[in-house]
Amino acid sequence: MTVALGFLIALELVARRLGLPGPMTTQAREVIFPPKSGGLLYASMALMMVVLTWRQRFIAVGAAIGIDIAFLSVRWMAGVEVTEGHPFGNGALWVTLGCAVVAVTRRTGRERALLLKGAGLALLLMAGRKTGDTWLLITSETRPLVLDQYVATADHALGNPSWLVGRVVTASGPIGFNFLDFVYGQLPVAAVIAALYQLRNVAVERRFPRHHLVRTFLVIGLVGPAFYMLYPVVGPIFAYGTGAEHWAGVSLWAPDMPPSAPWAVADLWPQTPPPLQAPHHMSFDEITPRNCMPSLHTAWATAIFIHTRKGPRVLRFAGAFWLVATLCATLGFGYHYGADLIAGVVFTLTIEAALRAFDHGWDRSGLRLAAYGATVFTALLVSYRYLPYEMAEHPWVFGPLLLLAMGSVIYGYVRTTARWDPTPALPRQREPEHEREPLPEQGQGQGQGQGQGQKPQPELI
Repeated sequence: MTVALGFLIALELVARRLGLPGPMTTQAREVIFPPKSGGLLYASMALMMVVLTWRQRFIAVGAAIGIDIAFLSVRWMAGVEVTEGHPFGNGALWVTLGCAVVAVTRRTGRERALLLKGAGLALLLMAGRKTGDTWLLITSETRPLVLDQYVATADHALGNPSWLVGRVVTASGPIGFNFLDFVYGQLPVAAVIAALYQLRNVAVERRFPRHHLVRTFLVIGLVGPAFYMLYPVVGPIFAYGTGAEHWAGVSLWAPDMPPSAPWAVADLWPQTPPPLQAPHHMSFDEITPRNCMPSLHTAWATAIFIHTRKGPRVLRFAGAFWLVATLCATLGFGYHYGADLIAGVVFTLTIEAALRAFDHGWDRSGLRLAAYGATVFTALLVSYRYLPYEMAEHPWVFGPLLLLAMGSVIYGYVRTTARWDPTPALPRQREPEHEREPLPEQGQGQGQGQGQGQKPQPELI
């Protein structure tokens, strides 16, 4: 948590130097102004409430709703119209900050540490969204050249999946698009639901488990955007299409973005796959985020899938559904290439292996898996950059190789983590009752019978 706080401060300073609002500044604004995502603020508050008793939870929820009603009333009387963001969510942020103040001023020892950890995780999850937004602004400002032609060429080895799924989503019309858009946008809420199940016993045990989904989510959000700077990619709908305008006619929540068509190679997505030719760097506008390599939505959805495998059937089904729907959305919306998704899966499994190896005392098998995953991830990025044309010319060779590389990391993760999971003890079989021994024959065992309090048998004369 200390590392995450230091990272937020550093990112705040970098953003201010570039003349951009930092994550801490934008989060502080939501104390008063309408938040960008009220649902995320309430989901984060719910995460914090795992350390509270049921009575305290009811008080916290009631206070949050009351504060939101007060804010709505004041805005209505002042004639303030909410044009950006959500009209609710300020109350959840106030309650979370209030619990942090109570932990410092009214708690001591383990109770203070527990409440501070709960409030800290909630605030970090809130700030994680702001951190991502700041990263995207920084990438668009500092990376004028993008590598989309390289990734699009390498994607020929996978059969251009974004173009294929994009045609399917386009054919599904407003219903299909907005359904996937809702699932795609509520990924943090799905993560909180899965995390709430993992942390359901914190209030009783008064401690957090060693490893849970929130840790993985935060590490992915901290480390992942660094690769946006190293490998800037805008996505097929921008590099080979008309940008956000493509979905403006069917989207209920169409983003307000300037047209990016003048910067595109051509208007090809999703009808016509790009022609096979030698790739080059290409310049792009200073607005569109370079947030494709790796696909962090795929990474987060994979983390949710992993952490729901030991839950009840409903949670396992929800984790699998969210993964499949997120993959369809990232490809079908034109936000990612297929190569991005493979890199995202390997990226998540590498982070999970490293975190779990740390929890097991730097287990050697876990460290080997993390090193192997990092090697595969690096090899993927290098091959996308320096071998894209060769990959496109030999799709029946490189396509299976890409899937095999991802599958090898998946297999290694499953095999390694299976050794760490405790083996359930087999139920002890009930021993069969001994058959009752027959009574001793005449003249046998009389002394023993008397010693056990049994009445001796009379002898026949």
